[in-house]
Amino acid sequence: MKIFETDIVVIGAGPTGLFTIFEAGMLKMNCHIIDSLENIGGQCTALYPEKPIYDIPAHPSILASELVAKLEEQAKPFSPTYHLSQRVDEVQKLDDGSFLVKTSKNNTIKCKAIIIAAGCGAFGPNRPPLENIKDFEENSIFYAVRDKSKFKNKNVVIAGGGDSAVDWAINLAEIANKIYVIHRRDKFRCAPESLNKIKEIAKSGKIELIIPYQLAGLEGQNNKLSNVIVKDFDNNTKSLEADYLLPFFGLAMELGPIANWGLNIEKSHIMVNPATMQTSTAGIYAVGDIATYKNKLKLILSGFAECATAIHDAYKIVHPDQLFHFEYSTSKGIK
Repeated sequence: MKIFETDIVVIGAGPTGLFTIFEAGMLKMNCHIIDSLENIGGQCTALYPEKPIYDIPAHPSILASELVAKLEEQAKPFSPTYHLSQRVDEVQKLDDGSFLVKTSKNNTIKCKAIIIAAGCGAFGPNRPPLENIKDFEENSIFYAVRDKSKFKNKNVVIAGGGDSAVDWAINLAEIANKIYVIHRRDKFRCAPESLNKIKEIAKSGKIELIIPYQLAGLEGQNNKLSNVIVKDFDNNTKSLEADYLLPFFGLAMELGPIANWGLNIEKSHIMVNPATMQTSTAGIYAVGDIATYKNKLKLILSGFAECATAIHDAYKIVHPDQLFHFEYSTSKGIK
């Protein structure tokens, strides 16, 4: 067992978790970061590294992977310690108000405050209920696009009707031989502009909309997909020649051990005071998608602001005897 000591433990190494390191460093607080994934970046790395993000200030468009790289670079001067491929199993509050955080790799970290930036907790893709789907996963079936070039000149079936499905159909249409989009309704749950664009591309034949249909079966050999079988609501079937299947049915999410920490939970989210981002337990904060309060906006930029709010409140816990003097980064610089 390894025992560490730090000012703040950040749970979750997604964008908000990474920005928390920077905010803490600017106030001379050290961080240890814990994440169940093997790489930093959270969902941006695990699910859509090559997807462009359009609502980051000063970046008209930035790939999710590039955003993560920039946030890592921004945090680097403050020498964070990352504990990856492990989850937090237990949080114990000590008599002096500090915490012991124990992980699944038998590490123990003593800290003065905890920032939960765990997105929506533990997550994984919603897997379609197809009998032999696992035979093709990580070979012909993927739940995220990590390398666009893989799909060049290939036949790709994309299943789903949300933003991810529509956005990737539009994106991959530039390089794929053929894109089939399978959706069980004639209405899509995506941005109106994206819907107009996919319909326009469909007129050229580069994208074919197979609606209303749903996935029914898979055919192939040696873990290599050859055909995707789809059916309509009258059980009429079609066989689509396919090299790859990309099912985008969202994420299966659960709080995991966080649900047992005695925090105020509402619909799998942690209730916080938006003035401080503190939870119902003093010294534990929540930021980003996992945090909720009245009129909450689930945006990355909102999460960044929540990080700053939480860290400035945590300063009083970490440095109780020091008077806080607010300074803008333009005056203070990176110290």
